Amino acid sequence: MKRIEAVIKPFKLEDVKDALAEIGVTGMTVSEVKGYGRQKGHSELYRGAEYVVDFLPKIKMEMIVEDKDVDQVTSTIVEAARTGKIGDGKIFVSDVDKIIRIRTGETDNEAI
Repeated sequence: MKRIEAVIKPFKLEDVKDALAEIGVTGMTVSEVKGYGRQKGHSELYRGAEYVVDFLPKIKMEMIVEDKDVDQVTSTIVEAARTGKIGDGKIFVSDVDKIIRIRTGETDNEAI
């Protein structure tokens, strides 16, 4: 089992969610986060004064999938979240040792 964390632009959430639902991803956790990458934020003007926005709003999607589904899920996220502009986001894939569904006690693949 793998954990996939995708940090994307907020306005792409619905596109990515719908694309993942089409390929059978049944659950995910979504959080509003802030951060920056190579672009280091951006400058804005407010009432004639320039200020720097260091941390840009992003959405972090987290989901657990079977090992065999990782490539399909990550490529779906890339296709749905890509705008071609800086700040499209990143995807992190890591191992998951164990899952337990609290309500039923099911474990691992049954608990996904």
